[in-house]
Amino acid sequence: MSTEGTAPNPFRRRARPGELAIQGFLFVCGALSIAITVGILYELGKESYLFFADERVSVVDFLTSTVWQPQAGRFGIWPLVLGTLMISLIAMAVAGPLGLLSAIYLSEYASPRVRAFFKPVLEVLTGIPTVVYGFFALTFMTPLLRSIFGANVVGFFNVASAGIVVGILILPLISSLAEDALSAVPDSLRQGAYALGASKLDVSLRVVLPAALSGIAAGFVVALSRAVGETMVVTLAAGAAPRNFVLGQDSLFGYVLNPFQSAQAMTGYIAITASGDLSYNSVDYNSIFAVGLTLFFMTLGLNWLSRRFVQRFRQEYE
Repeated sequence: MSTEGTAPNPFRRRARPGELAIQGFLFVCGALSIAITVGILYELGKESYLFFADERVSVVDFLTSTVWQPQAGRFGIWPLVLGTLMISLIAMAVAGPLGLLSAIYLSEYASPRVRAFFKPVLEVLTGIPTVVYGFFALTFMTPLLRSIFGANVVGFFNVASAGIVVGILILPLISSLAEDALSAVPDSLRQGAYALGASKLDVSLRVVLPAALSGIAAGFVVALSRAVGETMVVTLAAGAAPRNFVLGQDSLFGYVLNPFQSAQAMTGYIAITASGDLSYNSVDYNSIFAVGLTLFFMTLGLNWLSRRFVQRFRQEYE
């Protein structure tokens, strides 16, 4: 009778107790992360349900109205979304080009000694508390903008100042992720391009950059998600009043999209309202969870878009 397939493999190493403990610990960490995410989503959903169950709140108005006035019972999310998107796009306009150019320099041009010095210096910015960035925007960036464009044009609280400083905040994130993506491109592609007579600039922009496009794009989306979720800078520098507007009546570029006037972001509203004197289960209290749930789905959508982009344009090298 054959025992093939049932005999133990003499070459198979038994798992050590330490390895089993590490595997169990990693599993617990992963399960805990999922449980925390589910718990956050549950709390946001539960409190948001209480908000929308109030007779003064309409889901349709919440999703379509451009006026956010809780005191008057008007809960249109778009003024808060507008402030968030304006600050985030200004931040990406600042951090995107600077971060990508610095990543190209560190990956393709800088010597090992220069790279070893400048990359840690650049990443030191990530260790600065965001409240410091907020006061920097309020006490330096805003006066600078007012001195350039005029105090009658730039408000004391304004979107531009907050957006620029948030861009400085996420600059190390873009630079680090983009530099990692560029460095991961095999050196054989560079050498092949040099063998064909390409210059350093041609290799950097036409060979390495397209090959690392998926990783760079993923880094941009992660940085955008970080900008969308920033709280202290926008709370201190952008203002505490939602930019309510009426389409067709208010000037699009003179008021609605004017970066030199104040606007409240979603995170700013949550921070200011949550720190106020509100009664539990009031409509104002529950509104912060509805705004938080909206913000959650915005960042979730950005992360999903990042994963889809990476999967679509990922290149594998041997």
